[in-house]
Amino acid sequence: MLAMTEAAVAAISALTTQEGAPEHGGLRFAVQDQQADGAQLALSVAPEPEAGDKVLGTDAGAQVFLEPRAAEFLDDKVLDLQEDDKGQLNFAVMTQPDQPEA
Repeated sequence: MLAMTEAAVAAISALTTQEGAPEHGGLRFAVQDQQADGAQLALSVAPEPEAGDKVLGTDAGAQVFLEPRAAEFLDDKVLDLQEDDKGQLNFAVMTQPDQPEA
């Protein structure tokens, strides 16, 4: 399942609670273009999940809606927030670190 860092959760909460944003909305991920080595994702603030979307919620109230192909692609990923060389904050998708077996 997609994991989210605290920074990503805070950014999602900020985006989805801005004035004019839908009250129970979330950040929706959809596959825009799939290639052999990955996928290009489209992000949007959505008022509610679409039919078939997987819904992830956090204790902080942030919601993420995953279109089925996006849910499959992001299943073993971590969503983080990173600053680029121009100081812009962007969502970054990284592979989850291997978990030690119990």
